[in-house]
Amino acid sequence: MRLWKQLLICAFVLVVGLAAWVHFVPGAAAKLTGLGVPESVVALVAKPEAKGEGGNGGNRRNGGGFANAPPLVVTEPVGEAVVNDRLSAIGNGDAILSVTVTPLSTGNLTEVLVKSGDRVEKGQVIARLDSDDQKVATEQARVAVASAQEKVDRNRKLGNAVSVAILREAEFAEQAAQLDLQKAELDLKRRDIVAPSQGIAGIITVNPGDYVTTSTPIAVIDDRSQILVDFWVPERFSNKISVGQEISASAIAIPASELSGAIYAIDNRVDQASRTLRVRARIENPDDTLRAGMSFSVIARFPGDTFPTVNPLSVQWSADGSYVWRVEDGKSQRVPVKIIQRNSDKVLVEAELSKGQDVVMEGVQRLRDGGEVKLLKQGEGQQRQKKQSSGDGEQKVSEAEVVK
Repeated sequence: MRLWKQLLICAFVLVVGLAAWVHFVPGAAAKLTGLGVPESVVALVAKPEAKGEGGNGGNRRNGGGFANAPPLVVTEPVGEAVVNDRLSAIGNGDAILSVTVTPLSTGNLTEVLVKSGDRVEKGQVIARLDSDDQKVATEQARVAVASAQEKVDRNRKLGNAVSVAILREAEFAEQAAQLDLQKAELDLKRRDIVAPSQGIAGIITVNPGDYVTTSTPIAVIDDRSQILVDFWVPERFSNKISVGQEISASAIAIPASELSGAIYAIDNRVDQASRTLRVRARIENPDDTLRAGMSFSVIARFPGDTFPTVNPLSVQWSADGSYVWRVEDGKSQRVPVKIIQRNSDKVLVEAELSKGQDVVMEGVQRLRDGGEVKLLKQGEGQQRQKKQSSGDGEQKVSEAEVVK
């Protein structure tokens, strides 16, 4: 085949393909016009408008409408969402008062008066040390006090027959004997190991006959009438949380538990390693179901920050950043946005948008700032897309009617 025939065939195939592209692809005619192709040439192969859509059949289509007609868009109203209104954290529980009881003296245990799980009261004796020496010392001190008192009484009865110096010396001896008696009684009292607070005794690790010192733990007593829960919050909540603020919690070991409490204390500094702030909450435990050392799920609520929300399909990108198309009075407006949070069904943005305003979700390709648009309901837009993609028989019939 000669070269000129090959070139002619190639030109013919190119023209046919170009015509098919312009005929079936929405917006192709506008792209050719933008590339400098004369409108008269494009009009020869452009898809004519079907009857019933109104307008001049010789005009070109663009995105399913005429080249000069406003683009069809699907919009969705702007919503609102609140963020930073809830904090969830895992905390560790502890008794409101926990005391490890140790003896005040050294010696051998003679009695252990409580067992694990017993409820004890403040001042109750829980164990005793051997006290024979202390009892003897106390009796000797009492005898010395009696002797000193008798001597003072005798000198006072003698009156002027005894000098003032001798009387004062007897009185000083009586006072010294009284102090010796108090010390002996204190030593005897310290042989009893008492509970410094009320609560529940833990496991007793000592037995009668054991030799204990002042550093030997006898028992751990927990006051579980209230539980303190320590948890850590991100530093962005440091200026929002306050003492007395209500919280809700549940014990991990008791999933159905619904507990209420309040913030009891807040640390005075943020941990530099984790960038978190330590917070302590207090929870009532009237039925004694909670234990020290339990883990708790804590929820604190705050007023939060409100942001407008848009459909994820509405967010577009350019060299200047992200933006959306807002529709007001039938015209499109480009609005820059800053994405705050992206979810599967909506995007929280910081922008000049109000709740209820229409934002373009489909048909953003032909929009320009200040240009007119034609609104299409979301359901109609989906049906229209199906018709365009399927190229069904109804479309072909309409085109045939326009040609006639």
